[in-house]
Amino acid sequence: MAQKPSIPKGTRDFSPSEVARRQYIIQTIRQGFEKFGFHPIETPSFENYETLMGKYGEEGDRLIFKILNSGDYLAKADEAVLAGKDSQKLIPHISEKALRYDLTVPFARYVVMHQNEIDFPFKRYQIQPVWRADRPQKGRYREFFQCDADVVGSNSLWQEVEFILLYDTVFHALGIQGTTIKINNRKILSGIAEVIGAKDSLIDFTVALDKLDKIGEDGVKKEMLEKGISEAAIDAVAPLFALQGSFAEKLDQLELMLSSSEEGMKGVAELRFVCEKALAAGLQSAHLNLDVTLARGLNYYTGAIFEVAAPEAVQLGSIGGGGRYDDLTGIFGLKNVSGVGISFGLDRIYLVMEELGLFPPAVLAASKVIFLNLGEAEMDYAFTAVVKMRHLGIKTEIYPDAAKMGKQFQYADKKGIPYAVIVGSDEMSQQKYTLKHLGSGDQQVLTWDEMITVLQA
Repeated sequence: MAQKPSIPKGTRDFSPSEVARRQYIIQTIRQGFEKFGFHPIETPSFENYETLMGKYGEEGDRLIFKILNSGDYLAKADEAVLAGKDSQKLIPHISEKALRYDLTVPFARYVVMHQNEIDFPFKRYQIQPVWRADRPQKGRYREFFQCDADVVGSNSLWQEVEFILLYDTVFHALGIQGTTIKINNRKILSGIAEVIGAKDSLIDFTVALDKLDKIGEDGVKKEMLEKGISEAAIDAVAPLFALQGSFAEKLDQLELMLSSSEEGMKGVAELRFVCEKALAAGLQSAHLNLDVTLARGLNYYTGAIFEVAAPEAVQLGSIGGGGRYDDLTGIFGLKNVSGVGISFGLDRIYLVMEELGLFPPAVLAASKVIFLNLGEAEMDYAFTAVVKMRHLGIKTEIYPDAAKMGKQFQYADKKGIPYAVIVGSDEMSQQKYTLKHLGSGDQQVLTWDEMITVLQA
């Protein structure tokens, strides 16, 4: 009995129309990257095991797909380790490679390996698939694309300004109106923890604060208490939950709250610069919002933190994010190379555009025209026109078999092809073509030049 085909959980097949839509999004993002001066690189789909392990924390390490060594991988494993039946200790003995978990660590490895060949500041973008052994759910897969842009070798806050404008440019080009670019700063989070007396509990404090949207103010306070943060500290942070007003007004309130923290005041000054410059440049359709509860990647980011929320009409969460890191390449021995980067969430952007009906009709269209097959002689005549039409850049296909016209029209209709060309004995004798619009049913007998004029209109 034949085996029923299937694919691994967390992976997907994409239909022609889905691929066309994804490519439209990717191309729009790529054009945005290149408009802002970023250049593409690519790295291998798998890296050395030691390159990836230990870079994402304990949970991240568990989600890395390990690749078994070729051949009899158990034969070379240490017998004592085998006997111990401890999978975590065994993995390094049987796996030397792993699928990349993200594009950032491979990028850091690339910069260190090619540091003598690249010019700093180095602006790169990368659009490639990554793999994570995560639990699949809506908007989260085990194989997915990341669309990243980073600048390394510059401490300038103008880079943060540029990334805000890049986000706005791309989402505006995609027709996604009303995104919210949330921004915070790690220094502000550190300053808040310092002034409320929770400096030693910075991670627990910010992890709880980051859940405000999900569990509410009471839930955040409860989690902080459970993590050992004092009631006095929690009371001191209460003004954060009521922070309101414009970006500048929120910064003024934070400035008062963090006046005793040098680190916190640096964060306020950095955000003020970034905000003023970005707003002065003008945003086309995005909103810029200071969100002091934003704490993604706390162990990783050292300055600005970004997260882009989908329009309110779509309940989907973030569709992009990133931030500033001071020593990304330090994990590979190249110290003091600051960087900042952002990522676009391709799959979630797709869901947003699909729900809001934002894909242009041209993206979904297949061929512009199909030549029907009425017989061998007719196809010989038609095929010359097919080749010429393709040279003119018109998407053209043929129906390969001499079948009933109804069947051929049905095929064209299912594929969404707007025009069909019919060539019979009359058309051949007149050196003309019958062009039928499949939507309206209208058809005309045209010369070659007349037909091309209609198709190129």
